[in-house]
Amino acid sequence: MVEISCTINGEAWSGEVEESRVLVDFLRREHQLTGTRVACDHAACGACTVLLDGLPVAACATLAFEADGGAISTIEGLADADGRLHPLQQAFLDESVFQCGFCSSGMIMLATALLDAKPDPSRQDIIEWMGANVCRCTGYTQIIDAIAHCAGKQKRLP
Repeated sequence: MVEISCTINGEAWSGEVEESRVLVDFLRREHQLTGTRVACDHAACGACTVLLDGLPVAACATLAFEADGGAISTIEGLADADGRLHPLQQAFLDESVFQCGFCSSGMIMLATALLDAKPDPSRQDIIEWMGANVCRCTGYTQIIDAIAHCAGKQKRLP
């Protein structure tokens, strides 16, 4: 067991974790943050994307103890305390992005990192960043539109 301290969605946490425990299991099992999805277990699909110190990481390939001293943000931490959705969450609703919804939390977390790094991304920036995550329902056009909308881009992809 390894002793760690971190912040999860703004709340301090300290305790022990197994050395082999991956971050996605730590979040889902010990903290009931089930919005972070498990899909490929190989860091290939992006469904498990969370932010660690503001950077996107594959929670299925990151060991929980690697978050020691860090700040973890999950999809559950994006909405305001009063329940108002984060602008990206609202944009995904407004643009009808959700089909099966399985990839959505990872997509939103990756898009959050994108907009933090580039508040006014080009469509090409959005396409390149979001290429790290897989949507099996082929909702990419709506995903890109939602991110562009949130960033203030009103143009639609052809």
